[in-house]
Amino acid sequence: MQVRANGIAIEVDETGSPQGEPVLLIMGLGMQLIGWDERFVATLVARGYRVIRFDNRDVGLSQQFDAAGVPNLTAAAIRRAMGLALHTPYALHDMADDAAGVLEALGIASAHVCGASMGGMIAQHLAARHPGRVRSLTLMMTSSGARRVPGPAWRIRAAMIKPPPSPDDTEAVLANRAAFYRLIEGPGHRQPDAELEAFLRADYTRAYRPAGTARQLVAVATDRDRSPLLAQLRLPVRVVHGRDDPLLPVKAGHDLVRRIPGASLDVIDGMGHDLPAPLFARFADNIDHAAGRA
Repeated sequence: MQVRANGIAIEVDETGSPQGEPVLLIMGLGMQLIGWDERFVATLVARGYRVIRFDNRDVGLSQQFDAAGVPNLTAAAIRRAMGLALHTPYALHDMADDAAGVLEALGIASAHVCGASMGGMIAQHLAARHPGRVRSLTLMMTSSGARRVPGPAWRIRAAMIKPPPSPDDTEAVLANRAAFYRLIEGPGHRQPDAELEAFLRADYTRAYRPAGTARQLVAVATDRDRSPLLAQLRLPVRVVHGRDDPLLPVKAGHDLVRRIPGASLDVIDGMGHDLPAPLFARFADNIDHAAGRA
């Protein structure tokens, strides 16, 4: 269903009892709400949660910002490396306001919040800007944005800024995305080829918005260091990170815990920058860990 949040149209999915403890799931760069697997959602519902997923602005079925044009990611990367300003039609804090707007549109005063990757960055802004909306925070495979925190390996940076295939060439798009998934997944939980292909095909069929992904990437690049915001947080926070994450190395998880008062960390062996099905129960345990302290 579509709701009006922060002045724009946002696609939302709700699962579970309206009387359940609400948990808002915020997905990462270029990913649609279906990036939160139905089996993971079912795991949370079985534990009594009311699960809310949504498409971030500029991806999926939410409002697009095509009038802003498509950023040149190579040029943006060079400008960022040189410390020059980047131009973006929106920032991560705008996306956090979208998330707050989703809760408001659904009549939910506050929720447990779980964000993955860029979604974790948005969740940090949400907790800082709208503290009354966030009961607890689970931050998965994300970072503080601090300068000294290691970032992606160069081969992954190159893959992220490489121009995508034509949207009309379905098989080329799927092959390109599958190759990127294989770059960032962990060695301990490799997704079966057939399962990965089925997900990517469903994701492409639902909505394929490479221009929106590029604009989101520039929003991430312009966000910089969130440490001052993190130091002010006063709520239960659980950080979850894969020991074998090549996109945001595990040092990013350790860094987050040091910057957030009272936060705790779960480092998962064999996990990369992905959400593998064998770990769904463990991810839910981590949400329980934070929620139980709220």
